[in-house]
Amino acid sequence: MIQKILLADSGTGNSEEMLKQLLEIPTLKQASISILHVVPGQISPEQLTQKWEEGGKLLATAVQSLKLDPTKVSTILRQGDPKTVVCQVAEEINTDLIIMGSRGLKRLQSILQNSVSQYVFQLSAKPMLLVRDDIYVKRLNRIMVAIDKSEAAQEALKQAIALARDISGGQLLLSHVTSGPAASNPEEDPILQAAAKTARQQGIEVKLFTASSNKAGEAICAIAADANADLLILGSPDRRPTIAKGLPDLDRLLGGSISDYVRVYADCPVLLTRTAA
Repeated sequence: MIQKILLADSGTGNSEEMLKQLLEIPTLKQASISILHVVPGQISPEQLTQKWEEGGKLLATAVQSLKLDPTKVSTILRQGDPKTVVCQVAEEINTDLIIMGSRGLKRLQSILQNSVSQYVFQLSAKPMLLVRDDIYVKRLNRIMVAIDKSEAAQEALKQAIALARDISGGQLLLSHVTSGPAASNPEEDPILQAAAKTARQQGIEVKLFTASSNKAGEAICAIAADANADLLILGSPDRRPTIAKGLPDLDRLLGGSISDYVRVYADCPVLLTRTAA
């Protein structure tokens, strides 16, 4: 399902390490990789020359550090506003996944501090893997997915199964958070039953979790922490505003979005799949 990966590399954070761990999964070893670094646009000619040279060295170092097959990797050095350039390049190469670092800023902070990852998350239609700067990236073994009846959750489940079935000794953690009473035995939860059956038919070891909470984001993060998840996958509808797709959707940014909460507070990398809103 993932054949093209775009790594937006700022030279800081844990995004390179995240890519290393993904490429340990056999089906992803054949993916083509594009590594993007963006040089700031509003700088003097002298600074531009310096930043351009630094960017070239950063890309070369990343390719060497990641030990990538030269036939499977391309480097992209662009000048401009990082948040818009990442979106543009993602569309140009039609990537299947964007990997980005994240400072883990809360919603209002993201707006005020001009967060690149928040902007891309808000306006790109591409799946994103957000890696907070302050978390430790582990070998991928326990893949957690939050599911319900929505199309977005089912897309997340498909991606989780595609990854987990190719990990030797891997485990799929299926979680269902409901605002009503939760099944005392997760094996009796109808939504989890269907998902577990699909995963087990493909030889995947499955563990089930249920929770009752009016704060789904908090409950999902708590389950991920208790289960020691290495990666959390969450369905996230295409968030681009239907009227003005060039502007952030402030109502949803400041609202109670589960994916907004999870991307900030989860103690592991978060992969946000996409479906049409």
